[in-house]
Amino acid sequence: MKTDLTIVGGGAAGLAAALSAIDPQLNILIIEREPRLGGILNQCIHNGFGLHMFQEELTGPEYANRFIEALKDKHIDILLGTTVIDIQKKTDFEITLTSEANGYQHLTSKAVIIASGCYERTRGAVQIPGERPKGIMPAGSAQRYLNMEGYLVGKRVFILGSGDIGLIMARRMTLEGAQVLGVAELMPYSNGLTRNIVQCLNDFDIPLYLSHTVTDIKGKDILEQITIQQVDDKFEPIPGTEKVFEVDTLLLSIGLIPDVGLFDSLQMKKSPITKSAIVDQTLMTNVEGLFVCGNALHVHDLVDWVSKEGEKAGKTAKAYLLEQKHEEKDLKSIAPGSNIRYVVPHLIDYNHLTEPIQCAFRVTKKMAQGQFKVVQNGEVILLKKAKHIAPAEMENLIIKPEDLKSKDPIEIHLEEIV
Repeated sequence: MKTDLTIVGGGAAGLAAALSAIDPQLNILIIEREPRLGGILNQCIHNGFGLHMFQEELTGPEYANRFIEALKDKHIDILLGTTVIDIQKKTDFEITLTSEANGYQHLTSKAVIIASGCYERTRGAVQIPGERPKGIMPAGSAQRYLNMEGYLVGKRVFILGSGDIGLIMARRMTLEGAQVLGVAELMPYSNGLTRNIVQCLNDFDIPLYLSHTVTDIKGKDILEQITIQQVDDKFEPIPGTEKVFEVDTLLLSIGLIPDVGLFDSLQMKKSPITKSAIVDQTLMTNVEGLFVCGNALHVHDLVDWVSKEGEKAGKTAKAYLLEQKHEEKDLKSIAPGSNIRYVVPHLIDYNHLTEPIQCAFRVTKKMAQGQFKVVQNGEVILLKKAKHIAPAEMENLIIKPEDLKSKDPIEIHLEEIV
């Protein structure tokens, strides 16, 4: 099997990438490991998706269906229930697949877009002390059990971590009759969107314990009790602050990691902060013809931004495939400066800079008001003021080619306005 462009992942990013890459000269293939397209959107039955893409509030399945419908009658091949198990780069990419229906298959592809999403951190990642009973699981798994299998995983629930999946599951389980006794967050601020704090916790009188973590777990076979404690500024538990809860379920919402481990064989350069590829403004990695987008590149807070990034990857991959000759790159860094945790893209390729650069980034601290500064050679070349800045909210900033004064590296800083 041969194709021009292979897209690994049929969720929000992969679907958008496929649509924007359509060209009569290109053969495009989507590979999705689940039996249906849509990815994690299929288990997100709450609304709130699509405000930026469609100016409507849709559920996850409704949002995915807009893209799935748009793909119909397009010349795009789709393999469902199929998993990529190996990928190598020679002249082209050589990909090995497996599925129940077709067994092992091999294909070659001139370019690849990784849109494989992300996975949840588990208890082992944070080493919670105590016993190891049943009843502890990632919040996303509980969401899948409830929304797709119709199974409520517990009746007395506590949630560790205030990521958006945890907040949404606090409300969802309450609506299904479970009692959610609280949410503990290690940081002094929530890692979820403000709207989810209000709609999922405040509206249901579910307490949020900031600067707290779980320090003990008890239960012989199934979970019986957890203890949370307040932590100091070094995240050490403070003696005397223990609170005990009798629960049968502990849901973990303690972070998401881009699911790109399979692609380590390609020797893709990675960022230690985002745990995924380092890319230029076209979303291409250091591996020629390999693009990454969506939550496989960095964890987004809105699916609309995932789709936008997927669109960009599809568009730039198409341009790459249709180019007669690939010019040498002139790469310089876009570095995170003061109060900025990371910036995507990480690099500017000055030899392919024809459109504005859409920078997405996260800050390291909350601020009521601040200004973002883009600095090149010590000179501020772009300023943008913002309010209600928080690490949980992804920020965006557009740098136009005419904003740049030279072909040197740039930095993005955040300065507080008091």
